Amino acid sequence: MNPGADGIFNSDDDIIASPGVSMADRDDQYLKSVLYGLLPQATPRQAQPMIMAMYADELFWDGRASSQFVDPQTGQVIIADGGALESQVVGPIVSDIEMSHQERDWDEVAAKLSTVRPLALASDLPTDLAEAVLDGSTYPDLFAQAFGDNEINAARIAMAIATYERTLVPDESPFDQFIAGNNNAMTQQQIDGLNALTGSRCVACHTGAMFSDNSFRNIGLRPIDEDPGRSGITGNNADRGRFKVPSLRNVGLRERFMHNGQLSTIDEVFDFYARRNGQVSFAQNRDPVLNAPIAFPPPVQNNITEFLNNGLTDPRVANEAFPFDRPRLHEEQLVANPQLITNGIAGAEGATPEMIADNPPNLGNTDFKIGIDKALGGAQAWVVVSSFPPVSGMLVADETLGPIVLQGSGAGEGYGTMHYAIPDSTTLDGEVRYMQWIVADDNAPGGYAASPVAELTYFCSRNGVCIDHCQADLSGDGQLDFFDVSAFLGAYGSNGSQADFTGDGTLDFFDVSA
Repeated sequence: MNPGADGIFNSDDDIIASPGVSMADRDDQYLKSVLYGLLPQATPRQAQPMIMAMYADELFWDGRASSQFVDPQTGQVIIADGGALESQVVGPIVSDIEMSHQERDWDEVAAKLSTVRPLALASDLPTDLAEAVLDGSTYPDLFAQAFGDNEINAARIAMAIATYERTLVPDESPFDQFIAGNNNAMTQQQIDGLNALTGSRCVACHTGAMFSDNSFRNIGLRPIDEDPGRSGITGNNADRGRFKVPSLRNVGLRERFMHNGQLSTIDEVFDFYARRNGQVSFAQNRDPVLNAPIAFPPPVQNNITEFLNNGLTDPRVANEAFPFDRPRLHEEQLVANPQLITNGIAGAEGATPEMIADNPPNLGNTDFKIGIDKALGGAQAWVVVSSFPPVSGMLVADETLGPIVLQGSGAGEGYGTMHYAIPDSTTLDGEVRYMQWIVADDNAPGGYAASPVAELTYFCSRNGVCIDHCQADLSGDGQLDFFDVSAFLGAYGSNGSQADFTGDGTLDFFDVSA
């Protein structure tokens, strides 16, 4: 949840938005957000579906992803018109709310892709994806297959993802079959619902085969000073509070509605437009088509609902069948990895340090990190790493990382980050490690508070493809040559994790020697 413009949770302007990542600085160290602390942030708007997005000239609720695609690395226009998908793709990847730490640039993104195993965090791969990585192909290999050489850059990433999104055309709904001539494709109730919908003011916006004109409208959902909408992009006062009209296709599969996600059922959507059951419409700059409420008699509303829920739903989308099939993501695994397996030991004022362990422990993850929160601010802290499970809630160290000085001041206000590069060695696949924060705290038993223990199970790949790749082949072309030396020097000079050949979290002589 995003607390909205007032910054207060559980108030009227709250936004049921899309989850993101915990705030982190340029060096990927945890930062405390004013709103979320060290918990994952939330976007300021509910994400729109990507299905059918290729038919719009601008994307996002405010249209900031324009039809002209400009390469974010070079500033050159790559697609003069028709590139809204590409423009949209490059946003979330470097967003420090959605996917990234602060100030991450595309050179870092490309460098990381050159070394990680494709789809290592995904399981239950669709057949076409499985075939692409079955032979151990690297991302440079896959980019070479798609673009002719193995260079990875922002424009190619955008074009690759956008090309996939252009395959997502949900044109096999009962409605599509009906207009193609199959008179039995829809039930009579669905036909009646279609006729009622197209005979109403709803089609001023939800029109055509897409059931959207892709315009920007202010429907009076919230006061315009909470979110400028389209005017934040155009600067025009007339666009205040306007947001992109979404398609009604597959609307029956959605869990939330409107740009702020405030409505949870289609019945609530009908109530909003009818201005009943406590739903309010704000008049400032509202579209004239909504000056009067839109309300349907209950039987007619039921017919429209049946059409929306079922007549406009493509069964391939509902069943995640090709081309709408997808892999299972790491976050969807039934058993968390890492997982917390003990309680901690309290320190000052009874505050028990909290372990933050949400990074996947996949082999070769040079960016792996764990965090600590609610410890004694300004205290020294260490991370104990062990191959053996805890005894009486404590670990016996194989390795001790640190110390670091925790950020914050006072009891329960301390927080920090420890990076731990996981070696890219397939011999470690399936091995278990345990980690625990230890904090110097005179108010704790024996002078040390402790976090819960995190259990990590190293894995090479969730999809069963696990092939060793040479760490020194930084260019990913299967050869060791000048280009790898050049890539190493560039990574070393920019403090890039790809140059950490020893996996100790620092760049020094030993990495050069290795």
